[in-house]
Amino acid sequence: MQSNISASGLTFEVRRTLQLAAPVMIGLFAGFAMNFIDTVMAGRLPEKDIALAALATGGALWSAALMIALGLLMAVQPAVAHLDGAGDPAGASAVTRQGVWLALALGAPFFCVVYFGETILHWLAVTPDIIPVAGGYLRALAFGAPLLCLQLSLRFFSEGSGHTRPTMYMGIGGALLNIPCNYVLMYGKLGFPALGAVGCGYATAFVIALQTLGLLLYVRRHPHFEPFALFAHWEWPQWPRLRELLRVGLPIAGTLFVEGSLFVAAALLIGRLGAMQTASHLIAINYSALLFMIPLGLGSAVTTRVGNALGRGEPVAARHAGLVGTGIVLVTQCLSATLMLLFPSAIVAIYTDDPQIAELAISLLFLAALFQLPDGIQICMAGVLRGYKDTLVPMAINVLAYWLIGLTLGYWLTFHHGLGPAGMWIGMIAGLSAGAILLSWRFVWRSQRSIAAGASAVPQP
Repeated sequence: MQSNISASGLTFEVRRTLQLAAPVMIGLFAGFAMNFIDTVMAGRLPEKDIALAALATGGALWSAALMIALGLLMAVQPAVAHLDGAGDPAGASAVTRQGVWLALALGAPFFCVVYFGETILHWLAVTPDIIPVAGGYLRALAFGAPLLCLQLSLRFFSEGSGHTRPTMYMGIGGALLNIPCNYVLMYGKLGFPALGAVGCGYATAFVIALQTLGLLLYVRRHPHFEPFALFAHWEWPQWPRLRELLRVGLPIAGTLFVEGSLFVAAALLIGRLGAMQTASHLIAINYSALLFMIPLGLGSAVTTRVGNALGRGEPVAARHAGLVGTGIVLVTQCLSATLMLLFPSAIVAIYTDDPQIAELAISLLFLAALFQLPDGIQICMAGVLRGYKDTLVPMAINVLAYWLIGLTLGYWLTFHHGLGPAGMWIGMIAGLSAGAILLSWRFVWRSQRSIAAGASAVPQP
């Protein structure tokens, strides 16, 4: 077992991790670009204030529902990685088909939550002027929800099998298609009525449909997937496999919700301080979110590498993959932090020319630089532990770190210690740091236990 790792070597592991991660990162950047494009094009509509607010409000509800579907379907990736590593492509296909059933089951409630989102916005006491436009945007967007669930199940099958390029292709294709679709439907071109922000919802749903169709054809025709024979036969839902997917996926969904709620709550609480503080926070968090695509893509690659190693019955190689992935993340996050420390004025100038907003945003970028290391480590550790199918304890760790430490400390520093937006950022740094430390400890414990017990310590679906 040790000789296996020596033969592969550090260079091989770094190269293979980056080969898997790079397409995912590019695809995630492209997905982020779609949101950026929507915002820029909505900002040129006649009633841009309402349009932008509707996209922000409706997008928040869409994202909240998406986190549940994303987390549950993410369980397909480590399941496929384990089985592919064990040389069982038929088993990987079988679990993927059950993932498709899970996607179909999730599609209906996802559609309903988004389609009837206007009612939810009323319950949340959103500003009345925004609700009709946001509701129309959500009703249009809802038609993409079931197809997005199907797309995610196929995407995680592809990533779990070690082929991540489809994520890149679909992401770039979606971003490029989004521009003309938005242009036609938002501004009323080629004989279509000008639908404004609602047109943006229809454009996004249409792009999701094309992405899903493209991914389906890719998986069906590409030689990489021939050994899996995914479409060779049909299977009805099988409770044992579905139960295993839910066992792994439900805590992932909970983890994503807990982490996402920290940032949503931070934005809402900072929103109480005033428009200037809110705008400054938006700049710092938006730029951080852009750079977050790098460790997020690496975390996905490490999930596959760890899962493959465990499927082969090589727990030492699994630990090696986790350590190498963490090392890569440390390098990328140091580079991200250096950019923020050296060029804060240039970064802020991309977003605003208001001197007051810029001054505060520059001060927050210093905190965002400190934010980079713990944020990268925690998301990488989460990916490593997903490779072990260890998701329940990480969810509990995130509840402790993000809600009890991060949110509580941030609220106290912001409103009881007079630090303003910086207080909430310090709280987020503390929460992410606690999460990074505890998840790293969990990885050390889990890897040692797996090595001691052998491959039998890792449950198979």
